Amino acid sequence: MRKILPLLLATTVAIASCSSPGGQHTAVASDDDSLQIRFSQFSEHFIESLWIQEPEWATQQGYHKWDSILTVPDNASRSKTLLFAGKNLDSLKAFKVAQLTPSQQTDYYLIHDYLEGRKWNIEQQQDYTWNPSAYNVTGLLAFMLSENYAPLSQRLQYCYKRMLQVPAYYAAAKVQLRNPVPELTALAIDQNSGGLSILEKDFTDSVKLCILPAEEKDKMLAAAKAASAAVKDYITFLKGIKTTPESRSFRLGKALYEAKFKYDIQSSFTAQQIFDSAVARKRYLHQEMAKLSKSLWPKYFGTQAMPADTLALIGRMIDTLSTQHVKPAEFQSAIEKQIPELIAFIKAKNLLYIDSTKPLVIRKEPAYMAGVAGASISAPGPYDKGGNTYYNVGSLEGWPAAKAESYLREYNHYILQILDIHEAIPGHYTQLVYANRSPSLVKTIFGNGAMIEGWAVYTEQMMLENGYGNNEPEMWLMWYKWHLRTVCNTILDYSVHVNNMSKEEALHLLTKEAFQQQAEAEGKWKRVSVTSVQLTSYFTGYKEIYDLREAIRQKEGSKFNLRIFHEKFLSYGSAPVKYISKLMLAN
Repeated sequence: MRKILPLLLATTVAIASCSSPGGQHTAVASDDDSLQIRFSQFSEHFIESLWIQEPEWATQQGYHKWDSILTVPDNASRSKTLLFAGKNLDSLKAFKVAQLTPSQQTDYYLIHDYLEGRKWNIEQQQDYTWNPSAYNVTGLLAFMLSENYAPLSQRLQYCYKRMLQVPAYYAAAKVQLRNPVPELTALAIDQNSGGLSILEKDFTDSVKLCILPAEEKDKMLAAAKAASAAVKDYITFLKGIKTTPESRSFRLGKALYEAKFKYDIQSSFTAQQIFDSAVARKRYLHQEMAKLSKSLWPKYFGTQAMPADTLALIGRMIDTLSTQHVKPAEFQSAIEKQIPELIAFIKAKNLLYIDSTKPLVIRKEPAYMAGVAGASISAPGPYDKGGNTYYNVGSLEGWPAAKAESYLREYNHYILQILDIHEAIPGHYTQLVYANRSPSLVKTIFGNGAMIEGWAVYTEQMMLENGYGNNEPEMWLMWYKWHLRTVCNTILDYSVHVNNMSKEEALHLLTKEAFQQQAEAEGKWKRVSVTSVQLTSYFTGYKEIYDLREAIRQKEGSKFNLRIFHEKFLSYGSAPVKYISKLMLAN
């Protein structure tokens, strides 16, 4: 377990001492030094207060002092959040940003942006009134049961205390929902239904196996039963909601979208600017893919006539290469086999230090996580350095043969390698390990999604630039196709939520212009209908990281070292790229 907070005061500033004529020693500290000390003290107090305000988030970050508390999502809890945000924003006004250290300036902006974002969410977005999937306790309880941060008996005690509050939690949820989005209602039903096994099996099995007094076990099992009943009641409540022409649309609209992009992505660009950049990038990728497809055509089709239509030519070549894929039952094992190969390549090319002491566990995606993405990383919080990092892999078990074939053609021999680079090494897994080593707890806690996703996308290109895949044109073509998905994520998300793109238009974009399989495109439509803005984080972060690398390469010239750039960049934690850029370019 990591200590609760680093000794910020010992490392942030040194106060010099000098001798006076009388032999007495007088401490000399500038106004800037004093301000920096006070900001360190403020940051430390803020984080402690944050965990009191957000006990569930604290648990997932590895801070377990408040593990027995479950916040009931009612008007009173939101009022407390607004009061907390207001007081701390007032406290920030006491600091002159220019007088803080560069690292502290970043922390200042991260705290400020978080608090402003919380206020905006409650006062403007108000998704607690229309997003039923925001209410789900099973993922939190699953985390507590699966992570070995304390003896099982202690974790069960904390789960039990939280379970006692579950009926009140879901009762409040039903009161808050006024005009729920139909697509989010369906997602909430699926996810809460999937999470019932946490209460009815995982927790109860753990209680029965644990050495506890019989009376205590009975209380725990009774609490689990009551919590399960509350979840089922919520599911029944959601199923009873009728969809009408007046039901709220899942589309955010331009004003809400731009504001959410500002607070969630924290980019130096606006959402409109990123959308325009993505459209231009799509044109460039189509040009490069056409060149490669023409060069590969004789190898795979001999003297057959080449399609005159460029997109048809690219699509034909991609379809041919996509037939190379693993069998459904071998999907997870193929991922497990490739991870050591990626590590060996990075070491051979001296691209980045990989910490072999941090475990990466590849597992079947838990049921409570189903319905959004087919592969993801779950990392331990900053207080739980020894915790497992999980690579969650969606299962194809029970899929119809045609659907499984479509999915595997999407994640074919080439794309599966790129997926592993993105999700694991040197993508998400590696970046999150570095983030947990950051000396700034603020940067680690307020991880920026665009930086995290952008790094994963950037590493795909970086690996190929350094010879991964032996510079085979097939690998480059398929990466362009994969990268086109990142670009089209941005185009799709903005077009759907701001420009009212229809499902038919979205599927055409994804299948005809981004060359995705039908199953992948259908899944992406579902995702864009239950999330917003997040899909833009991939391209936004990638663009900002790539631009930063090239700016530093130009600045340093022949002295530029890729490994040094990577490790320096990652050392700042998961801060927004615009703040990391400011620090790195200043240095």
